[in-house]
Amino acid sequence: MRSFLVTKIFIVVLFLSQFMYSGVFAKETPASFADLAEKLMPSVVNISATRVVETRPQTPFPFQFPPGSPFEDFFNEFNRQQQAPQKRQSTALGSGFVISADGIVITNNHVIQGSEGIFVKFTNNKEYEAKVIGTDPVSDIAVLQIQSKDKFKPVTFADSDKARVGEWVMAIGNPFGLGGTVTSGIISAINRDIQMGRYDNFIQTDASINQGNSGGPLFNMNGEVVGINTAIFSQSGGSVGIGFAIPSTFAKNVIAQLREFGETRRGWLGVRIQEVTKEIAESLGMKEAIGALVADVNDKSPAKTSGVKEGDVIIEFNGIKIDTMRKLPKVVADAPVGKKAIFKIWRDKKIIEKTIVLGRLEDSEEFKEKVEPKKLEKQEDLLLKSLGAKVRNVNDQDVSSRKLPTGKNGVIIQEIIEDGALFDSTIQVGDVVVALQNIKIINVADFSEKLEKLIKAGSKSLLLTVIDSQNRSRYVGVKVK
Repeated sequence: MRSFLVTKIFIVVLFLSQFMYSGVFAKETPASFADLAEKLMPSVVNISATRVVETRPQTPFPFQFPPGSPFEDFFNEFNRQQQAPQKRQSTALGSGFVISADGIVITNNHVIQGSEGIFVKFTNNKEYEAKVIGTDPVSDIAVLQIQSKDKFKPVTFADSDKARVGEWVMAIGNPFGLGGTVTSGIISAINRDIQMGRYDNFIQTDASINQGNSGGPLFNMNGEVVGINTAIFSQSGGSVGIGFAIPSTFAKNVIAQLREFGETRRGWLGVRIQEVTKEIAESLGMKEAIGALVADVNDKSPAKTSGVKEGDVIIEFNGIKIDTMRKLPKVVADAPVGKKAIFKIWRDKKIIEKTIVLGRLEDSEEFKEKVEPKKLEKQEDLLLKSLGAKVRNVNDQDVSSRKLPTGKNGVIIQEIIEDGALFDSTIQVGDVVVALQNIKIINVADFSEKLEKLIKAGSKSLLLTVIDSQNRSRYVGVKVK
């Protein structure tokens, strides 16, 4: 039993996510949000996504009959029927918003992922079926089309690059399935990296966001969408005033690709990069610590073909200054595939230029390895010293008794070692870890392999997606010891 107070902070992905705020151009505290809320609520929808989950009964008929018994065949058949896989329906709730009169709806990918039926409901209680136009698990964005010839009231996107800390914002969403809930706050921070993925650039807000608000809009005071509510930091699973939204400027590019192609087409350079510290800058003869230091170059990449080398510092891309390492992946991803891009590189204490034809990230081996894990050898359980925990595979009995929404994917925490990485986290014995850094986990061997790669790459913080004993999903940030 622990005799000291441990502060437990984790990220909750809002399978139902409220909203955040980004009050753009607000000069003073609004007297009321009522007029703005009344104008915008008809454009916000509650989303319900149904999934079919396969389960098995926990135990067969308890009695055994001797061979040749007249009851043997009857009860053997009974047991076979009872142990046959059974299906049940599971429903996830979230939020979304309309961006076109013909019914294009934006939400989070995790709200509708794996669903077999999607329905959107407006504040006037009209409900429509929707189909998926395209999804992007990397950015957690999904585009839906309402199956109706009715006309809808769309909202527009703001330029989130112009959003400022301290501006007022308003969120509308479906927290805990209640629907049509309005909250307000300010932009608390911008460009937040919360270790959810390579393109982390979140708007932070203190607007109240809870489970069920995922995919809902964060509006500025002009009634424009400045962000898509996605996650929160919390000690309890409820709002504590630290929420995160995908910036609209980033989201618009992803949405445009999903609408046009049904998939994303991100630019790809093919380098592994790291931060340029003050010490590194001085050693390379740079006047300031800017850019992205190339740590490794993929042998089959556009960077390799164009002569980019390890030790180069990329300081500019197509006229955009790369002032921090985190900026490079974002600007490269937004660039058109197959087109020439001009880089400025610091090498041998001088600036040189390189022209590179960008590849497509989704076609690269590094991307495929993340979304299409190879088949792994069977391994039932394993002690992971880096996490300070023993894990095991999910079995049929777990799926049946707990009605796990993810089936047999993931690993179950069997034991947490004192003073290990998980000891001070909110993760408990019996929790199911279903994803690492937003990448699905298949089993123990898969988890171990992914974990080892991250640690070898120097990762100090991990993001685990966890399902607890009540089948509630959340994110948990863990520091590797």
